[in-house]
Amino acid sequence: MTESIFSAEYAERRATVPRGLPLIVAMQGLTDAGNAISQLEEYLWRRYSPEEILRFNADMLLDYRARRPIITFQEDHFTDYSPEELSLSLGRDEFGSPFLLLSGYEPDFRWEHFIDTVLLLVHEFEVSITVWSHAIPMPVPHTRPLSVTVSGSRDDLIEAKSVWRPTTKLSASAAHVLEYRLHSLGEEVAGFALLIPHYLANTEYPEALRVALDGIMSATGLILATDEVRDAARRFDAQLDSQLAENTESLEMVRTLEHRYDAYMEDKTTRSPLMSEDGSIPTADQIASELERFLAEQQSDGEPESGEFPGA
Repeated sequence: MTESIFSAEYAERRATVPRGLPLIVAMQGLTDAGNAISQLEEYLWRRYSPEEILRFNADMLLDYRARRPIITFQEDHFTDYSPEELSLSLGRDEFGSPFLLLSGYEPDFRWEHFIDTVLLLVHEFEVSITVWSHAIPMPVPHTRPLSVTVSGSRDDLIEAKSVWRPTTKLSASAAHVLEYRLHSLGEEVAGFALLIPHYLANTEYPEALRVALDGIMSATGLILATDEVRDAARRFDAQLDSQLAENTESLEMVRTLEHRYDAYMEDKTTRSPLMSEDGSIPTADQIASELERFLAEQQSDGEPESGEFPGA
């Protein structure tokens, strides 16, 4: 008997899903600088409480030894086993407009089987557009607007929002391949690669969530609440700026990044702001070592309050 790729299906819910909805993909995979995608997934579930339509079979798709689930030991017995989940759900935005959400872990195994299944679901539900985000660390300053590279079929979004348009080879994620397949089939798809300041890559960076939400709204027309996220981003930046102001070397490093960014934005035909004078991309150590050292020192002075800047 062939093992099903689904571990749970809700036939009645599946049958009543409206056709023509946007699909948001929030899978935690290869990179998640600034915890952008983990924040996005948590935000969408907490704010909009989507209803699960089907759940993918983790025993088929997940490498348990690489990503072990969490279990709690309470004095003399185990409790609260929390296995990884990947599911398709139905949510509604601030004004009740429905959307589909594919969220959870990125599959470790059987990518082609998984992607073929998602393509069939896109066809079944007549998805209007598939939107996804990922976040990569880059030597850019936090004092400038968080930049994105937009990919996919939406030329209007690429023209309006895509600041950096490299030609390069990179390690693929399942979402990369899904976008590639959707685009090849003539389906509407938009991917937003968030360029996160490298020295904030290991923090929970609220601005990353805000920009991810902005991309989703611009691509789908959904209305998602962002006031809380904007407030958190302002508090984060204020505390970060206060800490950086105490260290001249760290502040000078940020000023160097600002100069490169501003020069690039003045003339998009010049080389990328990520490039050093010899045309190469600086390494993480070259760009951020002083900042990381300083922020680590600040962390050791005392733990920040919940939701505030947590150091390097």
